[in-house]
Amino acid sequence: MRLALDEARRAAAEGEIPVGAVVLGPTGEVLGTGRNDRERSTDPTGHAEIVAMRAAASRLGGWRLGGCTLVVTLEPCTMCAGASVQARVDRVVYGAVDPKAGAVGSLWDVVRDRRLNHRPEVIAEVMADECGSVLTEFFARRRFG
Repeated sequence: MRLALDEARRAAAEGEIPVGAVVLGPTGEVLGTGRNDRERSTDPTGHAEIVAMRAAASRLGGWRLGGCTLVVTLEPCTMCAGASVQARVDRVVYGAVDPKAGAVGSLWDVVRDRRLNHRPEVIAEVMADECGSVLTEFFARRRFG
């Protein structure tokens, strides 16, 4: 999670909403990292999770991320939760809960929907306070200059 937090802080320094993600391989090696880059890339899919999963898939030479763990500082949205299912990620670990858009147990629970062919394990609220404070501080600076 500390690597994901480093990515989130980099995103904030670039003016992006501070969310960071890391994809770990089956033995814990870092296969991909990512941070939000929607503003910089003008890509609506530029969420940290998508960026990290693309990097991991590129490194592995295929789209299947079986055996991998996606670690992200904020609970994934529907797009990112769906992408983790499609990529066959084994585990999703997240920090701060997102009650407004979270799709891994808060607002929705995409990854544990029994109708889907793959359901990653979920480990929630890892370092939640620290992950949440990065976001809170970012938005406070934005609102109050």
